[in-house]
Amino acid sequence: MYKRIRDLREDHDLTQTQLAKIIGMSQTGYSKYETGENDIPTAILIKLSAYYNVSIDFLLGQTDNPKRNL
Repeated sequence: MYKRIRDLREDHDLTQTQLAKIIGMSQTGYSKYETGENDIPTAILIKLSAYYNVSIDFLLGQTDNPKRNL
């Protein structure tokens, strides 16, 4: 379901453990977002959007344009 967040993480050469630490959560919790087992909370979407400098719509697959409108 959330293939794009996995692709971004891999494109940045990060492990799930590394990214989870960056956004302040456990690897297990983060893994459940990538697999779609858990929906991603708004606070985590905001952190991922800021870290990768992409829009939340891009993270959710609603657009192919990664540009953030600040």
